[in-house]
Formats: sequence, structure tokens, C-alpha cells
Amino acid sequence: MKQYEKNTIDPAETFQLAANLAALLQPGDVICLEGDLGAGKTTFTKGLAKGLDIKKTVNSPTFTIIKEYHGRLPLYHMDVYRVADSYEDLGFDEYFEGDGVTVVEWAHLIEEQLPTETLTIYLYHEGSEKRKIVFAPKGKRYEQLCKEIFLNDHTSD
Repeated sequence: MKQYEKNTIDPAETFQLAANLAALLQPGDVICLEGDLGAGKTTFTKGLAKGLDIKKTVNSPTFTIIKEYHGRLPLYHMDVYRVADSYEDLGFDEYFEGDGVTVVEWAHLIEEQLPTETLTIYLYHEGSEKRKIVFAPKGKRYEQLCKEIFLNDHTSD
């Protein structure tokens, strides 16, 4: 599948890219976040939350694994970095098939449990503030979503 790439100049632009994506999300969508430590996975998730009209402050669920937020759609924010066994049944499928949007940080650690269709977003350092963000869609739904977000990219407006 084709990949889509965007360079952002600061955290605010990364946040806005995610907020723009959130406007297109539907129940059952699964977003996987990968990339460099400290490259903006939580900032990206905060932008998604803003775009989903979530008022509560979003922070990393590092020690709780899953945090739930409610807005236009529920947001299920997972950080699976500390999941010891990738086959451990933590009920992830209930979230993936649920009525909200699931964001999974370090998703490769539970790859066997992920749906076959996902949107993986890689965030890489390109300097102190700049980031390279790569969207890698798996499935027609996410391919179309990427076309929409990149065709109508107004993060620099």
C-alpha cells in the first residue's frame, strides 16, 4: 500500500494534523502510533481528542494501559509498551470493534491482536521541533482516509 508523508515544523502543526484526521474518523477506526521516543505520539493523540470534541485533558496511559475519553466519539487511548505478553488477553478486541476510535501507542507489541485493517502513523524526529510523520494505511477505508487528509491538508493555514 502507498504511504503518505508530512513534515511538521512544531508540535502545534502535529496537533493540527491529528485534529484534521479526527474530523474524518468513524466508530471502529484503529490508529496505531509508532516511532521515536518523544516524537509526539501523545501530542498527536491530544490533537485527535481535540478533533473529537473531547474536553478532558489527555495524557499518556503509560501505567494504566488504557484510558477512555468521551466526545463526539469515544476515544480509547492505549499504551501497550509495558504489556509483558503480546498474547495476554486484555480485551483489546472489544475496543477495536467498539463504538469509538482506538489509538494504540507501540502497536507492534500486540500486532497479533490488531485488526487486519488499521492506520499506522510513524512519528520521527527531524530536529528539535520538526517531525516526519508517515501514514501507512492497511485497507481501503484507511487508504481513502489518507487520500482525504492529504488532499485537503490545511495544517499550515
